[in-house]
Amino acid sequence: MSKQNISFYESVNLNFDKASKLVDLPKGLLEQIKVCNAVYQMKFPVKVGNQIKVIEAYRVQHSHHRLPTKGGIRYSTHVDQDEVMALAALMTYKCAIVDVPFGGAKGGVKINPTKFTERQLESITRRYTTELVRKNFIGPGIDVPAPDYGTGPREMAWILDTYNTFKNGEIDSAGCVTGKPVNQNGINGRNEATGRGVYYGIREVLSYEKDMREIGLDPGTAGKTMVIQGLGNVGSFAGLISQEEGDIKVIAVSEFEGAIYSEKGLNVQKLIKFRKNTGSIIGFPGSVSLPNRDVALELECDILVPAALENVITKENAPRIKAKIIAEAANGPIAYEAEDILLKKGIIIIPDMYVNAGGVTVSYFEWLKNLSHTRFGRIEKRFNQNTYTNLVGLIEKMTGKVISEREKLILTKGADEIDLVRSGLEETMVEAYNQIRLVAKRKKKVQDLRTAAFINALNKVGNDYLNLGVFP
Repeated sequence: MSKQNISFYESVNLNFDKASKLVDLPKGLLEQIKVCNAVYQMKFPVKVGNQIKVIEAYRVQHSHHRLPTKGGIRYSTHVDQDEVMALAALMTYKCAIVDVPFGGAKGGVKINPTKFTERQLESITRRYTTELVRKNFIGPGIDVPAPDYGTGPREMAWILDTYNTFKNGEIDSAGCVTGKPVNQNGINGRNEATGRGVYYGIREVLSYEKDMREIGLDPGTAGKTMVIQGLGNVGSFAGLISQEEGDIKVIAVSEFEGAIYSEKGLNVQKLIKFRKNTGSIIGFPGSVSLPNRDVALELECDILVPAALENVITKENAPRIKAKIIAEAANGPIAYEAEDILLKKGIIIIPDMYVNAGGVTVSYFEWLKNLSHTRFGRIEKRFNQNTYTNLVGLIEKMTGKVISEREKLILTKGADEIDLVRSGLEETMVEAYNQIRLVAKRKKKVQDLRTAAFINALNKVGNDYLNLGVFP
């Protein structure tokens, strides 16, 4: 295969090969880590109006070094076996990087969800789930799906309900899928999780003064400029949180209908509302339309956030990229052939398998919640609140200072579920980046964060096989 036609899966494996030369693991073990353990391709009939349509779908379990396996389900006309295998492999490495104890998996249904009614999508989702149940490819201790491109809480609720039809009485059945609605055994903070994780990852990279000076940036998020490609769930939350909590200025947004720009910055919250009302970002007040949607990728900015699909930055447009940092909010947005071009330009690439790991991290929290059968904060919230109240009262007594009721409410608040979820996600993203950066700084032959992340992941997965007796 020529380099012009490198597939997504091959691209993942080429990055794997690059890192595998820098780890001290047996060759046979590396080969076991690299391959997909189980690939299930299915075709099933679904009635759509007066017609019967045959739906093509997949579920891939990449690695069984930890169980259950974990990975989202995407609905897209681009779904094929190669893509699902690539995404499943990335999930293995992603889970290892953020210390989430799952093997990697992924699912895909080859449809355009906008071309089907809600009832038709429900039929497709339920039939897909039925196929997974029949082949033992789903379960809280086997394989746990989640939302991905084209799916969301609604589809996850259908999956859970279908699973319960077959597994009536299974006490931990709610853990068979994550990303569910909060009122149906979901968790607060899951919807924003991937985008929030992107922000935490960017913030952590920007916190290192020495690293930032090398690319001509001051440390810290405040005042940095950002371009977002893709205003779906991940891109919208990444932009919104970066703007509100990091004081980052979003100067351009690209979507399938076009791209807009504003030197003064775009209000992401208002832009999301505008697009919901009009169906387009074009015409947003205070913005100008760019000639085409791809131009946004090439704008001068501090941070570029590709948050849609894979291979949007190629060897053709890579020489024109002017960002100082690229945060891969999507899976595989940088083609393998483009990476060296970007690195030679001095661009810092924050790899997808780290920076978009917020979703699987909070999915892990949801899975734990389902298995424990209690929401986060239920046991300790009031105890902590009472402890803080007593402490504030003691401070007032000792100092003679009267603390206002508003200040008391802030100081004595016990953590709600979403507070604990955000705290856990922040800790995960900070610790994971520190591990990756340490590898990048200590290994002489490592010139980029992706290779460092792969090395970290391979060592963790390899140690599981060797130390836990999983490898025969």
